[in-house]
Amino acid sequence: MVDDQSRYSRLANITRIVNTKLDLHEVLQQVTTAISEEIVRCDSVGIFLPEGDGTYRGFAGKPEMIEGITLQSQIIDPQTDPLAAELIEKRKTIYIADTSTDNRPDLVPVGAFRIHSLLALPISYEQEFIGMVFLFDYGTPMHLTQSEIESVEAYVNMAAVAIQNAKTLNQKEKLLTEKQSLLDLSRELSFCSTTRESLNVCFSYLKQAFGEGEFAAHIIIPPSAKSVTPIAFHAADDLSETDWNERLDHLGLTEDYEELVQRAVSEKETIYNGIGDHRQLLLLPMISIGKVHGVISVVCDGIAVKQTADLPLSFAQSIIDATAPVFSNVLYMDQLEGIVEERTSALYAANKRVNSVIESITDGFLVLNKDWEYSYINQHVSFSRGRTAEEMLGKNIWEMYPDIIGTLTYTEFHRAMNERVTVRFEAQSDVDDYWYDITAYPFDDGICCILKNIKEQKKYERELKRLSNLDLIGQMAAGISHEVRNPMTTVRGFLQLMVTDKQLEQHAAHFNLMIGELDRANAIITEFLSVGNTRTSDMKMMNLNTILDDISPLIKVDTSNQNKRIRIYTQEVPDLWLNPNEIRQLIINLYRNGLEAMTTGQSLTIGTYLENEKYVVLAVQDQGSGIDPDIIEKIGTPFYTTKDEGTGLGLGICYAVAARHNATISIETGTEGTIFFTKFPIESRPGGEGASLDR
Repeated sequence: MVDDQSRYSRLANITRIVNTKLDLHEVLQQVTTAISEEIVRCDSVGIFLPEGDGTYRGFAGKPEMIEGITLQSQIIDPQTDPLAAELIEKRKTIYIADTSTDNRPDLVPVGAFRIHSLLALPISYEQEFIGMVFLFDYGTPMHLTQSEIESVEAYVNMAAVAIQNAKTLNQKEKLLTEKQSLLDLSRELSFCSTTRESLNVCFSYLKQAFGEGEFAAHIIIPPSAKSVTPIAFHAADDLSETDWNERLDHLGLTEDYEELVQRAVSEKETIYNGIGDHRQLLLLPMISIGKVHGVISVVCDGIAVKQTADLPLSFAQSIIDATAPVFSNVLYMDQLEGIVEERTSALYAANKRVNSVIESITDGFLVLNKDWEYSYINQHVSFSRGRTAEEMLGKNIWEMYPDIIGTLTYTEFHRAMNERVTVRFEAQSDVDDYWYDITAYPFDDGICCILKNIKEQKKYERELKRLSNLDLIGQMAAGISHEVRNPMTTVRGFLQLMVTDKQLEQHAAHFNLMIGELDRANAIITEFLSVGNTRTSDMKMMNLNTILDDISPLIKVDTSNQNKRIRIYTQEVPDLWLNPNEIRQLIINLYRNGLEAMTTGQSLTIGTYLENEKYVVLAVQDQGSGIDPDIIEKIGTPFYTTKDEGTGLGLGICYAVAARHNATISIETGTEGTIFFTKFPIESRPGGEGASLDR
């Protein structure tokens, strides 16, 4: 037993240690040492602190090992220890002078340590029970006085202050740690650009709060997102929703999980649900500006259900509260991106449809902006000099084609641009073989132009004009044939009589000249009748080579007389519906034109061949100087001739004969000569009737 001076000195020292030492175990060891020194008959002092599951474990004491058993391994359960339960309930010191006469102490430690007398003291601070202190001896009573008990209580109060200080310090450190974590969380969330990223950051900080556990999120999909399901699932560690549900089933979740999620959403409050003895399911709503965006699910391990108050709910809720606005913003941005993407897709589809319509137009379509630059060109626009649409886009039309400045195209385009009126005109390309019908429409940013290639139309117009002339000639020929031939025959007869009259013998040369001129006029009339004839009579199935063979001696004689060469080649061709006399006239006219185009020593080539199993072709090729491009379109027009004494009916007859046989005549010409191709279709009969090749 120490004196009062020593006691006061020790209390002052312990007070100093309590207020300066940060290690709770070291402080409590000082307290237990002081108690044991204060009461010399005390063999053991033990301080027991709560474990969190309702039990108390040895934390500090003297000695630290008794009979080979450590103090830290000693656990007191108030559920089975009446003395501990009374101490917690009444929170008053209990002194048992003789354990054999008291049934409150646990008989197991009493017997193991031969405890004869026992002092139990509660450690409390401001109505909070925070631990227990037990003092006992080995087989001998302590015989404690009230003064000694009060001294021990003073030291126990020191222990209570030390524990509370440590608890307060731990709480401060915990709050500082949590605040720093929330600052780190806010920084990491600021870098998140997707909902998935923000949830992963949230999960990682929830692990700091709860330790090992499982985490998932059920996100409410906004109606504008047009999702099939109203709730989307995301879990930590890339778990699928199926795996998550299987784990909950394995853990034995009794209440329907989906109903719990709906409760958390509707009540906007945390939902607790115990799973077994040491697991807790928490459902925490994620709320931003009063709106629930989802529910975070947490499965905690190692925490008793009844100790829900010890869960770091405040920290966890702070984590979720910090995540919610970021998640809301990212979700909103995702919605905006979805809307933009949807509208962009719709706009792209609309533009694609418009482009498809424009590209489906077989005519050329182009757009010129106010600076006369090409801003759109469809695939049917052809540019001279081999230029492509890609090369022309963004280029100024007048810089690319300065030669059209001052032309009709230049004038009309400027009229459409400046006067904002629609113009339509025709323009022919001098560089390429194009003839365009152009329509230019004004619009806000310039003009758009439709270019219709009317080359074939012009060709048909020329053909119609030629056929019209042929029809006129036919009518003229039919009308004058009888009227002119009859008087000509009478005059020729009288001239022949006058030639035989001896009195007029001196004028015989003049009469013969007049007879020759009448014969020439009769031949012209015959040609008129031939050109104007559109009937397909006297047609029969025969071979073109046969007709060519029949007149080949005549061709060879004409060629030889002009000191020129002839080459005739034939390939095997099918029979056709032909008028032999007309085809003979066609061949004669073509080869004689070829001979007239050549000089002495040059060669004429005549041949036949089969083209694509569809046409029998008659080709007549000369080695002349070619045909002037300016007049090639007029060839075949009746009365048009470049010969001094020509009638202009030779090729007209050829075209007429070809037309009556459903054939076409085309020309290839150059400086090395000209080729006339006459193509006879195989599977047709003149007059439109079907024809068979079988004879």
